[in-house]
Amino acid sequence: MLWAMPALVLPLAPALALESAPVTSPRVTATLVTDADAMQPGQPFRVGLYLRMADGWHTYWKNPGDAGAAPTLDIEGGTGSAIDWPTPRRLAEGPVMTYGYTDRVLLPVTVTARTGAIRAHAQWLVCKDICIPEEGDFALTLPVGPPKPSVQAPLFAAHDRAVPRASPWMTRIAPDGTLVVQGPELTPRTVTDAWFIPDQPGRILDGAAQPLSVRRGFFTLSLKPAPGFNARANLSGVLSVRDRSGLQSDVMIDAKPGPAPVPALPPLGQVLIFAFLGGLILNLMPCVFPILAMKAVALALHGGRGHAHSLSYTLGVLVTFMALAAGLLAARAAGTAAGWGFQFSSPVFVAAMTWLLFAVGLNLSGVFQVGSGLIGTGSGLAGRHGVAGSFFTGLLAVLVATPCTAPFMGVAVAAGLAAPPVVTLLVFAVMGLGLASPYVALASIPGLARVMPKPGRWMEMLKQALAFPMYGAAVWLLWVVSQEAGPTGVLATAAGLVLIGFAGWVLGASQMASTHPRRFGQAAAGVAVLTALAILSGLSAAPVGAATATAEAGTEAFSPQRLAALRAEGRPVFVDMTAAWCVTCLVNERVALSTDAVKQAFAAGGVTYMKGDWTRQDPAITDFLRQNGRDGVPLYVFYPAHGGQQVVLPQILTESQVLDMLRPS
Repeated sequence: MLWAMPALVLPLAPALALESAPVTSPRVTATLVTDADAMQPGQPFRVGLYLRMADGWHTYWKNPGDAGAAPTLDIEGGTGSAIDWPTPRRLAEGPVMTYGYTDRVLLPVTVTARTGAIRAHAQWLVCKDICIPEEGDFALTLPVGPPKPSVQAPLFAAHDRAVPRASPWMTRIAPDGTLVVQGPELTPRTVTDAWFIPDQPGRILDGAAQPLSVRRGFFTLSLKPAPGFNARANLSGVLSVRDRSGLQSDVMIDAKPGPAPVPALPPLGQVLIFAFLGGLILNLMPCVFPILAMKAVALALHGGRGHAHSLSYTLGVLVTFMALAAGLLAARAAGTAAGWGFQFSSPVFVAAMTWLLFAVGLNLSGVFQVGSGLIGTGSGLAGRHGVAGSFFTGLLAVLVATPCTAPFMGVAVAAGLAAPPVVTLLVFAVMGLGLASPYVALASIPGLARVMPKPGRWMEMLKQALAFPMYGAAVWLLWVVSQEAGPTGVLATAAGLVLIGFAGWVLGASQMASTHPRRFGQAAAGVAVLTALAILSGLSAAPVGAATATAEAGTEAFSPQRLAALRAEGRPVFVDMTAAWCVTCLVNERVALSTDAVKQAFAAGGVTYMKGDWTRQDPAITDFLRQNGRDGVPLYVFYPAHGGQQVVLPQILTESQVLDMLRPS
């Protein structure tokens, strides 16, 4: 924001009736006005600074917000009260949020004087593309006599209607910044939007979004505390509430410290059902299907008699799900933002998964067989046909499943992580049972051995064909690395792929040799793998890819400040929370959000499309996810025009769902 030199103080202007001579600039016309046409000595009356601003210019409230300065009005010839401030507007100025007035505003004070000769000095700051301080001296002379409403009295009446009223509701502010507003008339049917403006600077982050949650009898606003926030002190300011008809009520509140309401969680039985269904549907996601197909081949190899294998596979799935749940709980206890798929925000983990899937593909292609040596530890165990292979296939299935999100999973994961740790572990265990259930069912159906095809060369061909989905997944993960760690990360991961490929080749070649060459081959493979691990250790320091920092054509990069500004302007907004490693997100973008019909509907409705990239788990996006009851991506939220109630869309999108959302109800 640019600042110009202060405007010159204009000379004292002669009084004209009950409105002073104006102080003018290309930006503002300022006068001093009164609500009475006469005065009685010692009796109070009101005078006010009346600012009429040119198009696009604005001035500020008593708390200007992130920038600006409040107007002042000093009275001479009498005693003046503090300014009686009308309700301000929220004004977005680039990345900052300010509070103030546009067009015109009256800032009155109550005066008690012995004579009708009133002099005043005022200062105000006006801003557009630049900010310019202005000031002026004013004079008014009121005759002594019985007062009657002046010609300017309607200005004061309009001002009185714009002043926030005393609040009829009980309010409290929680230590985490949650503002709780209680009243019997506050329900989801009556409250569509609300926001809070503090009357003192430095208490909250003014530009942060204020997510609204309405329940019967109360609602909450999730404020972001600023460094000046005191959890043991009251928080006062203007609360604005908009109802379904669009009527806005502005009240002054003085919230006392108190606890935040306990989150309303779905019943445990419903959460567990959602967890099982989410895990079950996860088998149909592109992340997991190749793994399930690989185990189906193994089941056919055993003629359908795979009870031990199915139990081992299920155990691998459950152990990995429980480990993920424990990792999430530990990360959250340490204050780290973590949700479903959190490990994919690390380029080290993504690179390691790239190498592991590439090694599994090499094993399926027959480059090497399962045996001793480092290269066989992950890929070999997953590709072998024994019980241990089933266990590690279950482990691999869970690891590759985390970039995908299935229906029902969002509610289950969010509710599980909001519950006590024991419930969190139970929810993740049930999700694992859902993921493992198709393979268990295949192994448990009576008579399956009679309908399964007989083992033969077709199985070896199918096994080799299944290597290509693994290679494809490795290529996709290499792209994810490019989004997270840039060209340096891609180079490091590609070098690791060469080393893993060499390790697989030399291990496979040595398996057909005698004892001494075999040991040499195993040692060479081990050195190659250790070299790759050394590369992996330095990958975390690679710079973030530039692709994550730029918005795509037709979209805006998400920021809480920009979202709050757009909502304050009454504009419709569609928020898309995604990540480079989220397969579900990428599919939704291709089939439901990037079609010509949806683009045209967004343009016709004036919808701002905001996209948040959670690839590296941006804390602002993590906060937004949690405020909307989610702990992972994708998340799609639509904010209708004029402050309508937000709509959270399903995690699996279709074009028709998006178009139906945009149609007026």
